[in-house]
Amino acid sequence: MNQPVPRSEAWRRFTDPALLFIVLAVLWEKSVDVFGIKRYLLPPLSQVLDSLWSNRMALLAQSWVTTQEVLAGFALAAIGGVLLGLAIHAVPVVRRMLYPLIVVFQGLPKIALAPLMVIWFGYGDTSKILMAFLFAFFPVVIATMGGLAGTPAHLVEHFRAIRAPAWTTFRRLYVPSALPSIMDGCKSAMPLAVIGAIVGEFVGSERGLGHLILEANANARTDYLFAALVVISVVAGLLYVLVELAAKRVWWRGL
Repeated sequence: MNQPVPRSEAWRRFTDPALLFIVLAVLWEKSVDVFGIKRYLLPPLSQVLDSLWSNRMALLAQSWVTTQEVLAGFALAAIGGVLLGLAIHAVPVVRRMLYPLIVVFQGLPKIALAPLMVIWFGYGDTSKILMAFLFAFFPVVIATMGGLAGTPAHLVEHFRAIRAPAWTTFRRLYVPSALPSIMDGCKSAMPLAVIGAIVGEFVGSERGLGHLILEANANARTDYLFAALVVISVVAGLLYVLVELAAKRVWWRGL
């Protein structure tokens, strides 16, 4: 039986990172004046926070656009990645045909595909969703394959010994065994989906946080650019936490 985590230890999971952020924030704020850094190169944190508040409505609107692209791309990657991983594990022909292609495409720099996505699908949301999908897809596939392959051999032999039907073996053994790995793959994929959407917005877009960063850079508004980066970090962090909470609440024993 798992021992309950002491309350003090649970609090430290939040206080320790908060303390680190406070220290880094103070260093950021003070280092600009101490080292004489020009503010158009590195604005102090107070200026970034002021820009964050002054432009909060625009940042909120553009963050929602990017979040929708990320969620759509991540959902496609999670569903498609799990299904492909299952197919590769279960069907030898599919494994022989597709696994080499997965290895090749995994090594392909996804950012190089962003211009093609814009050419093929235009400046709308579709190209950004596909970029988020491409960045997040392969970690889910690899995690699914690894989780299924890691099913304990003695349990597989036990299900064979009792002549359990293939569907029962899959549902009662392989899925529960692979779920932790699949959820870890999803946790790794979510930040990558954010990166993919932003890359797509960099290459060609009319809205979104990536487009906002390009506008801020073109107008030499470094404080606004940093404010957008802060929002991207917050969005990525919140989405990761949502996936992590979902992973903790997955209850596979009753499948």
